[in-house]
Amino acid sequence: MNTNIINCFKNRINKIFDERRGFSTNKNIIVFESDDWGSIRMPSKEIYDLGIKKGYLFNETLYDRFDSLESDDDLTALFETLYKYRNNNGEHPIFTANTLVANPDFNKIEDSYFEKYYYETVDKTFASYPNHSNSLKLWYQGQENKIFKLQYHGREHLNVKCYMLDLRKKKEDLLFCFNNRILGAINKNENKPINKYVYATKPIDKNDNQEIIKILEDGIKLFTKLHGFNSVSFIYPNYILNPEYEYKLHRLGVIIFQGDYIQRVPYNCSLKNVYHYLGEKNKIGQIYLVRNCSFEPTLEPGIDTVGKCLIQIEKAFKFNKPAIISTHRVNYIGFIDESNRKNNIEKLDKLLSIILKKWPDVEFMSSDKLGELIINEQVK
Repeated sequence: MNTNIINCFKNRINKIFDERRGFSTNKNIIVFESDDWGSIRMPSKEIYDLGIKKGYLFNETLYDRFDSLESDDDLTALFETLYKYRNNNGEHPIFTANTLVANPDFNKIEDSYFEKYYYETVDKTFASYPNHSNSLKLWYQGQENKIFKLQYHGREHLNVKCYMLDLRKKKEDLLFCFNNRILGAINKNENKPINKYVYATKPIDKNDNQEIIKILEDGIKLFTKLHGFNSVSFIYPNYILNPEYEYKLHRLGVIIFQGDYIQRVPYNCSLKNVYHYLGEKNKIGQIYLVRNCSFEPTLEPGIDTVGKCLIQIEKAFKFNKPAIISTHRVNYIGFIDESNRKNNIEKLDKLLSIILKKWPDVEFMSSDKLGELIINEQVK
């Protein structure tokens, strides 16, 4: 039997098994986990069109096609939709906004002739974009009104070592993207282009771990300095995390890991799968949350994502589990293509309307609050 078929079968069996394990509750809890806020990707429609003209298949990589730093309009449209709805306790739906706190400082990197990496904090990035002057303020307003809870996703969504090595090699595709302020790059000659540079926590070799740990530590300190509080949860980019990073993150206050039921662990220059279940505890007492629902209309074109998500929520509640919904930022961005935001906000509106009609007793929680609930239940 084909190895890929065997692995898919094993993954499916593990997922079914893990869906039934761990923390249970008789409450109907919904958590929206949304990654990538604060990170740049495609800087403008003009740059996107230029890349297409030059032969880059940005139209075939959905993040490059639609994702960008969230604008004031993007955040306002999302927040207006969340404000529309309340449960029986008067609570709005809340997004756990997993944020990056920095982006490459392209000018300083260029001035160093690619010898040294520099970053700028996200407040400076917002200030440099054309319709983003209130975006950071909107973050804080959303948090104050309990619809947008900031949590930590990393310093920048970028593999710094891989990025700088290839810049020094003056790789043509990367230089094009660098000169046009695109995060990372795709290879013009690939049939299925992949942006390898966004895999922030994937080491290139076994000696990279300490450098990645230092970046994560620096990012958490920046998060606290920028926002005035510590992030108790962390979602590792692309679900890639070496377990030895967990110890350092614990000392920095991270006690909850968001993620899929699979953690991708670097091993001998490849990635191996480690399976988790909801509420699973590691050796030092950190717990894992597991996403068991998906609302990703941009990333799943042609699929009834509202219907799919509702089926997944119903299944979670049937097993007495919280419904933890993965919904990336890209779904709500209209800065590159306004129709992307408009269409998906309409779908989100429909999803929330049906949820509250079907489960009026639903409780909306952020990831950190769900994690704390699980921890408190475990110590009883």
